[in-house]
Amino acid sequence: MSDSPSVQVKPDEHRRSRRSWLRLIPVFAIMLILLGVPWWTLLAAGTQWPVPVMVVGTLLFAATFIGLPTAMTWGHGRRHLDWAAVIGDALLGAVWVLFVWSVLAQLLRLALFVAGVDDPARSRVVAGAVIAVVAALLVWGYTEAMRLPRAKHVDVPIARLGGGLDGLRVVMITDTHYGPINRARWSAAVTDRVNELDADIVCHVGDLADGTVEIREEQVKPLARARGRLARVYVTGNHEYFSEAQGWLDYMETIGWDSLHNRHIVVERGGDELIVAGVDDATAQASGVDGHGANLDAALADSDPTLPVLLLAHQPKQVGSAANAGVDLQISGHTHGGQIWPFNFLVRLEQPVVHGLSSHGGRTQLYTSRGTGFWGPPFRVFAPSEITVLTLRRG
Repeated sequence: MSDSPSVQVKPDEHRRSRRSWLRLIPVFAIMLILLGVPWWTLLAAGTQWPVPVMVVGTLLFAATFIGLPTAMTWGHGRRHLDWAAVIGDALLGAVWVLFVWSVLAQLLRLALFVAGVDDPARSRVVAGAVIAVVAALLVWGYTEAMRLPRAKHVDVPIARLGGGLDGLRVVMITDTHYGPINRARWSAAVTDRVNELDADIVCHVGDLADGTVEIREEQVKPLARARGRLARVYVTGNHEYFSEAQGWLDYMETIGWDSLHNRHIVVERGGDELIVAGVDDATAQASGVDGHGANLDAALADSDPTLPVLLLAHQPKQVGSAANAGVDLQISGHTHGGQIWPFNFLVRLEQPVVHGLSSHGGRTQLYTSRGTGFWGPPFRVFAPSEITVLTLRRG
């Protein structure tokens, strides 16, 4: 008989532990698919590599299978270790690109089969092609993610726009995602580029940073120098609700921006006025942050219904309420244009638009930006970043 007291596991704790493990099952299933297809393509599909090549290659895939979720958990979980987040994000992007091009490589395999090329030559050509394409795309994608975004110019006709506002320039940045990779110099360069674009209104449409003001302020503070003749305005994105949304709203106010937390301002030029309104992100209410939740009625309260409305709303899917309210132009981000092709097709399952100018209802137009920065994997493949210059035209 032991003198030690027996350890009893409370039923609630047992159920929580079981639910945690159950939530991991889909994660590991997806990981098996994402890594299993490339493993088969590069090592097992008739390549007949020497045993040392098979062993080393399989060990690399096994290390990635363990290392990727571990790094993501340490980097984006409770620990918030930036070095782990950088490793996990890079691995996630590399695995996605490797998976996509391993799948597409089966078309090359079929073509070589039709051409009469036998194994192991056929499978080794396929494996070599996948490695070469993936390496090239990752180098190019990293360069695209880290470069100063190109300026994209778009004219937007607005029927209710007064003559004094014709030609008004709205410079839009969004999805900067200041995070584990310190991009303070990049942030300063973006601000300089915004200032060169001679904006009347400068907008940041959410997903400003991943993390708290305390740890990301160095990267965000160059935005204090951004110039807009009439206004500088900001709304929250979904990522602010992973850290401290109210903290970022308050911080942007301290550096001279108007935080449009379900409210509006009115700008005037040439005797004509424009309502510039903003709403919280679509996820704000579910986040549990007190006093937050997209509320377009509150944002437009006491505004003149005859004036044109420019609305900042982070997610394109918020355009439904904008169209119902007769908003003239909504600007959004969130999609990143897919960021790494062909993820744009998956984004389209959730959002009405992935990129560009679109019409909704009788009056409302929506412009969806590909984003100025990037989230997570430091790669952009066939989805270039942008700083958007929207010129409003009386039309």
